[in-house]
Amino acid sequence: MKQAIRQEGLEDLLSRPLLDTIWRRRTHRVSRGASVPAGSMSYRSPHAPMPLTELEEAVLIALTGCSGLTMPDRPFEDPRNGDPIMAKPNLNTAGRTAGSPDNAQGTHFFMINDTGTYYLRKLPPAPDLPFDAGTLVERARQAKVRVLPERLDVAEGMRDFPAYLDSNRFLSNLPGTTVFLPVVDLSHQYINGLMYLLTQPEGARPTLVDDRNFYRPAGVRKWVKNGFLNAELKLPLGALGPMRTQVEADLLLQNMMLVADGMGLGAWIHATIHPQIMLGDPKFSRVYGRMLGFDFVVPRFRLADLLRWHVPLPKYRALRSHPVGLRAGGEHLIKAACPPNHPSMEAAVESVVRAKFGPGGIYSDAQTFARVYKDDYGQRYLAEAGEYDQQVIDCVRDVCVYIHATHGRFPAHTDAVHVPGIWLQTHHVEPEYYERFFVNGATDAHTRHIARWHTP
Repeated sequence: MKQAIRQEGLEDLLSRPLLDTIWRRRTHRVSRGASVPAGSMSYRSPHAPMPLTELEEAVLIALTGCSGLTMPDRPFEDPRNGDPIMAKPNLNTAGRTAGSPDNAQGTHFFMINDTGTYYLRKLPPAPDLPFDAGTLVERARQAKVRVLPERLDVAEGMRDFPAYLDSNRFLSNLPGTTVFLPVVDLSHQYINGLMYLLTQPEGARPTLVDDRNFYRPAGVRKWVKNGFLNAELKLPLGALGPMRTQVEADLLLQNMMLVADGMGLGAWIHATIHPQIMLGDPKFSRVYGRMLGFDFVVPRFRLADLLRWHVPLPKYRALRSHPVGLRAGGEHLIKAACPPNHPSMEAAVESVVRAKFGPGGIYSDAQTFARVYKDDYGQRYLAEAGEYDQQVIDCVRDVCVYIHATHGRFPAHTDAVHVPGIWLQTHHVEPEYYERFFVNGATDAHTRHIARWHTP
């Protein structure tokens, strides 16, 4: 039954002290309608599950989106010698409710509830819109794209490992709960981050080597020979990992958890269903189905893979499969910067550069920077702040082409689309359970949630 809403809950949330919420935050795993088998502390709920209302979900959806414009408050030149510094590293100008390396904003969210599984679009920034129920609900409706007509989950009776981990299988993703799943497109920042890395001063630009190919130069022999890279300063590709791009997802989940707790909802960050199972990896799809149905690349087998990746025979080549995007209704919702989404890695690198500096790119948009800066400082920033030197772009292009040509995928040492492996479950708590067993088991926000957010 759909619950009616009360404006009082939102007003209480807006006036609630942040430090009070942080200090009293505790995980509340038991949702309304759930049962807990725990020996002498076992509990069976007398209630039916109670899904979140559209407004309650809309508040949390708002936290996944853009909230204004960023400020490029960084130096333009080296104070030691006046040399220009690359001062345009960001991939986006829109600000988000959590920080992101080079404002890459690679994190995409899915929302899972009783009505289906939704991809959440990132809407244009709207910092001046009123933070009221009507606006929040309308923007949430605009953000939601239903990708599955049901709750994302494995079939009944298959909740054991590797699908779910330990006791999570008894309380995670139950009817009545709303789950927020972050998925991170690393590919654009992987390219952009390589460029930023190579903007270091002469002598401080590392030689990239491939630790999965006997530490040979990763397509950069020419750049070592001409002195652009420092041959004595070696950096293995494997050490780059996901370029820290996944950190944004962790920060966003923490923000959402705090707000959900301040609303008086249960908020629980924990392990997801196995990421490869959820995305539809061919290694698992025969058993668990296509699930979210991501596009996967399975590199062809090469004899060198036996040593590079310990893949013994061609029939095991799916061990190196990785997700590269998601399509729904003929639309690319997530599109990694790599083949087959682009005809080549040269084209993929060019797409990242063009999105920053080409016609229509973020650093060609004078109107946006006029909104960020006072007076004519936006024009000054665009004119004075340094961009990538062509040598940087060309060197990174060679690295990316090498990775794809050598390993049959890009990136090779991490996935193009990365799942942090945690999600946030929000739900109405089971108040009697916490009252029976715990001292201070619930806050005022939890005990008064129904009265503040729902009509009788």
